[in-house]
Amino acid sequence: MHLKPHRLLLTGGMMLALLGLLAFIAHPAYTRAPEDGVVNLPEPDPAEGTAVTIAPPPVEQNTCQHCHLEGEDTGIWTPTARWGVFGLAGLVFVFGLYRSASTWVSRDRWKPLLARATDYVEERYSIKEPLEKVLKKPVPRFATQWFYCLGGITAFLFVVQGLTGIMLAFYYKPTPDEAYASIQFIETQVRFGASIRAIHHWAANGMIVMCVAHAFRVFITGAYKAPRELNWVGGTLLLLMTLAFGFTGYLLPWDQRAYWATTVGTEIAGGVPDLGIVALIFLRAGWAVTEATLSRFYAVHIFALPLVTVALMGLHFLMIRRQGVAEPL
Repeated sequence: MHLKPHRLLLTGGMMLALLGLLAFIAHPAYTRAPEDGVVNLPEPDPAEGTAVTIAPPPVEQNTCQHCHLEGEDTGIWTPTARWGVFGLAGLVFVFGLYRSASTWVSRDRWKPLLARATDYVEERYSIKEPLEKVLKKPVPRFATQWFYCLGGITAFLFVVQGLTGIMLAFYYKPTPDEAYASIQFIETQVRFGASIRAIHHWAANGMIVMCVAHAFRVFITGAYKAPRELNWVGGTLLLLMTLAFGFTGYLLPWDQRAYWATTVGTEIAGGVPDLGIVALIFLRAGWAVTEATLSRFYAVHIFALPLVTVALMGLHFLMIRRQGVAEPL
């Protein structure tokens, strides 16, 4: 439904007035005066003279801040809902006022804010033409079949992994004493923590499956042949990065299964002739799986591997865009 400027202005004003009235009637005061209205002072000590020390009143604890510091959930959504409702009503009112005043003064047809922002950026950076080249490239009809989308699904799952990993990193503590406890805290105490961790877990499995399936599709359709040899090499490196993500992330819960799986995995790497011992010491940061191993795996998992993977994905997509999608056999 399209509202005219004066109706939009009137709607916003009425919403603000109604919400203000409801808040005045229903919401209790934030602060309360002392019940007796008297501040008790300590008795002076005769041995120290007549000086009197007045204890400062206790700091009032704001409910919105206290819940985050102490882990409480009491009234956590009340300030958010209040700001959201009043903020939305205020934005509607301000936008209606600005739109009405603009049309009254200029007597011109209203230009949407998105169009104004687009023109503002285009006037200064001239990005419309390069964006059209990137976004309006035609896709061959054969490339719209589902098995040509396996690489895109893998890239999407990588983005999901990045977002959920950032959320988990807010609460995870990469130390032997607190790693497992922080995982349990995420699972039981953090709001939607168990869901976020489950998404991170299953998206990791799905990313490996889709990456392997994408490699099989490329091999079966012969898309690895000239002039796309480097695409195949880059994709193989990305598959190794995906497996490395799974291997380094498996240790982070620091439970019995993670510990012994990492022990077995690093022992396998140590079985490589000549270079095996070097690989084992590098992975474990020593001769055994210890606190240093956990710290190293965490750093590799959230810093080194994402940087390398993003760079390889950029090169991989660039080569595909330059050469196009290989036709089926």
